[in-house]
Amino acid sequence: MCGTMHPQALASSDRGSGVDVDTPLSALVPAAREGDQHAWDAIVDRFLPLVDAIIRGHRLSEADGDDVSQTVWLRLVEHLGDLREPAALPGWIRTTTRNECLRLLAARGRVRPVDPQDASGLDAVVDDVAGTDLLAAESRQLLREALAVLPEARRALLLLLLADPPVGYEEISRRLGIPVGSIGPTRARALEQLRRTPALRRLVEVIP
Repeated sequence: MCGTMHPQALASSDRGSGVDVDTPLSALVPAAREGDQHAWDAIVDRFLPLVDAIIRGHRLSEADGDDVSQTVWLRLVEHLGDLREPAALPGWIRTTTRNECLRLLAARGRVRPVDPQDASGLDAVVDDVAGTDLLAAESRQLLREALAVLPEARRALLLLLLADPPVGYEEISRRLGIPVGSIGPTRARALEQLRRTPALRRLVEVIP
């Protein structure tokens, strides 16, 4: 461990590359493997909320949480080259963060064996792992990944259709410069493409 250095200290403050948090993982991961600092920065920015949510779910102190977070990113630096499928990165980060939290809790003596039949004895730290904050963070991230794969025009259309308050077809037609009659068919094609993305399939898995 290296004290309480925040994981953002591993990232460069120079943001001049064309990659950002919305760049698909299929492009980010190979670029980071090749030493692209901007791709690494984008990965940290994208998944830091997920790491933080898991840490909060385990009720770690701020110092312990910083240690876990830094360890996760250092392990990713070590193992990014071993990741064969970029789409597996979110799962790797979730698993590694949970394991590091449990390892630290065990070292602090805060995880104890209990009778699985005794619900009152279950450790609240373990129970919080699948809490609503974590699920919400995972769901938002996976939806963001799925939308990032779509062509810009389809992504823009779906975002307008999901807007709250709702945006009417006439306004959508004006903003995007497409005929009102083409919105429905384009929406159907966009949703079908969205359903086929690996991120959206994982989103279905994480929602109970």
